[in-house]
Parts: sequence; structure tokens; C-alpha cells
Amino acid sequence: MTSSFKGPKASRRQFLAGAAAIGAGAATGARAQSPDPLITEVQEWAQGLGEGVDATPYGMPIRFETDVVRRNVPWLTADPISSINFTPIHALDGTITPQGCAFERHHSGAIELSKDDYRLMINGLVDRPLVFTYADLERFPREQHVYFCECAANTGMEWAGAQLNGAQFTHGMIHNMEYTGVPLRTLLNEAGIQTEGKWVYVEGADASSNGRSIPMEKALDDVLVAFKANGEALRKEHGYPVRLVVPGWEGNMWVKWLRRIEVTTQAVESREETSKYTDTLADGTSRKWTWVMDAKSVVTSPSPQSPITHGPGPLVITGLAWSGHGKIKRVDVSIDGGKTWEQARLASEPGDKALSRFYLDINWDGSEMLLQSRAMDETGYVQPTKAQLRDVRGLNSVYHNNCIQTWHVKTNGEAENVEVS
Repeated sequence: MTSSFKGPKASRRQFLAGAAAIGAGAATGARAQSPDPLITEVQEWAQGLGEGVDATPYGMPIRFETDVVRRNVPWLTADPISSINFTPIHALDGTITPQGCAFERHHSGAIELSKDDYRLMINGLVDRPLVFTYADLERFPREQHVYFCECAANTGMEWAGAQLNGAQFTHGMIHNMEYTGVPLRTLLNEAGIQTEGKWVYVEGADASSNGRSIPMEKALDDVLVAFKANGEALRKEHGYPVRLVVPGWEGNMWVKWLRRIEVTTQAVESREETSKYTDTLADGTSRKWTWVMDAKSVVTSPSPQSPITHGPGPLVITGLAWSGHGKIKRVDVSIDGGKTWEQARLASEPGDKALSRFYLDINWDGSEMLLQSRAMDETGYVQPTKAQLRDVRGLNSVYHNNCIQTWHVKTNGEAENVEVS
């Protein structure tokens, strides 16, 4: 693809001048020539009473936002019971994902398990095997942390080339929520870890019996036994009433409907950590224990599901960045397919193993763009290109694809998923 790319970063004075022109008239910058009835006339919504406080006992989004929902890809999995719903990251701003539209993944369907029926067992190499009720967990000192949860297969369909057209589908297997719960180390210490205990095996209560092995160092670090998200009870599809939170590590380890924690001498090597969730390389061998989600980012707007709907002038480029190794240090944005880069502005102080929102304000001249973003975390790790990943990993894997994503923004403002070499 060959194009002429323009559009340097806007100065504050240029940006404000352009914004004033657009605010005064049409997207072209022309001033309004006739009165706007939405300003000069009293509208229907200002002539009567609205809904009362009892109309919506649990508040739902207004009908004008009904398009901001989770979506799936019918051909991605064999059965809806074992499927994936993608977060509409293209339509959100900030960093906190509402539970109602947050990415979900389960292996045998979301189950209904009440608080009264809930039990959590700790067994294996412990001094005191224990069983906790939900009420028991509420009595322990609790913590609150914001973390991202990303499926290891996020962006996995893009290994072979540009496949899915939209940030929701290429990067939407992720959410970022404030979790409340009890540190796993608190419960393990209550049971008493024996010297031989080097791993924990965590298991869910659903029919799939999804289980993963976690090294003791991580279990005693920042893993959380969570029962709230964004201040309210977990949703059914997010593991109500209790799930595991494993910050920075692949989402399959965040076991939902958590029922058992067994202390072991070594990894159990279950189905989900042998035949699944390993990275197959070009020579046919597989990388094992690739738990951490490396630094990654994506422009969420403009993007295929969030096109530019105005003419040339001020344009806000925005997106998300994250790293399982810690905090995001900086994000660069390119409008010419990686030939040149401009440092973006982080919206707030980056959180540890949490999503960061970035912005780049430019004056768009209406030319084509090849939009990319590139994240760097506090360890110095820089998000790679797809070519760099392929040189090491080949094309066989569907997991841990954290490559730089490219959107081709056309002169009419529409965008599509492309790959640049």
C-alpha cells in the first residue's frame, strides 16, 4: 500500500482554534448560517416529566447506547456453550470495563451457584485442610485492586494475517475491573503450607472442572480470591460468587466459581496447561508456562467500528495499553505505518498490571493514515511488530500475540484491518 501521510501533532493553539470552528458550525469548520431548532425551540424532553426513581430498580444504559454490547464470532468456537464474548473496547473510554459488557470466556457454560451453596476447599500439603463458606471469606481482611484480565488467545486469529475487522474482535478478549477480595496468601497461611508445597492447583466448580497450576511464589504474591468487581457482586458469567484473580497472567488461570485449591509438590499438568494454552513454535515444539501477558496496545478510535465521522480538522486518536509485567511507561502512535512515531499522552498515572488509556490529539488533513500504537512497560520491554514475533514464533500458535496492530484509515474516515510489512 502506498500513500502520502500527513497530519503532525496539533499544537494547543491550533487544536483550540480548530475545535472552536467546528463547535460553531459544521464539520467543515463553516459557521452556522441559520438558527438551529435544537437550540431555538423548546424540545419535547423539556416539556414534561421524565421517569421516576422506581422506573429502573437496576440502572441500565439508555436506549441510544444499545450498540455498546459484547459480541462473539460464530465460527470461532464449536459451540456457544464453550465460546467467547468480546468487550466493545472501540466504544468505551477511560479504563474501567462495566461488568455488563466485559469479555467473558467459559468452557461449559456459566453456572448458577448461590452464596449459601458455595464452598472453597484448601487441601493437599497443608497442616490444616480447610473448607470456607462465602460468609467465612467475608470475615477476612480484604483488598481492592484494578487489574486487566486478557485471554491468551486475544489477537490470536491475526497470526496468519489481518482476519477480523474491528478492535472489539481483534483485541476485545480483555477487561479491566476493580476487584475486591482476600489475598490467596491469607487463606494459604490459615491452612499452613508444608515445606514440600511448591505449587497450588486451582479448580472451578463448573462441569468443565477447569484447573491450572500456579507456582507458590505467584500464589503468595498478588493472587486474589475475589467476590466483588467494580463494587458489586460478580456477574454469573464472571464466576459468581467467587473467582480467582491472577494479575498480569493469562485469563485461563483466573479460575471462575473457584471450589478447590490444592497445595502440591509440582505442577499437575492438566489439559488446560498441556494440550491447550501452550505456544506451538515453527518447528513443532511448544513453549511451556507462558503465563505472563507481555506489553501490548491498540488504537480503539479511529478503528473499523469507530470511523471518523467528520471532515478534516481536530482529531482525537485514543486507545489502550497494558502489560502483565507491571506499569505502562509510554505509548507511541504512528499515522504512517511505523515510519515515524509520536509519543501519546497517558490519561492518568498507570496502574500495576492494569489498562492505561492514551490520547494523541492531531489536526487531520483528510489524508489516508496507517494507524499504529506501540507500548513500552516499566521493565523496558517494547511491543514488537508481527514480523518480529513471527521470526521467533512462526505461524502455528494462537496464543500470546501481542504484535503492533495496523488500521488503514481512508480519506472518507472509514477504517479496516490491514497488515504492513
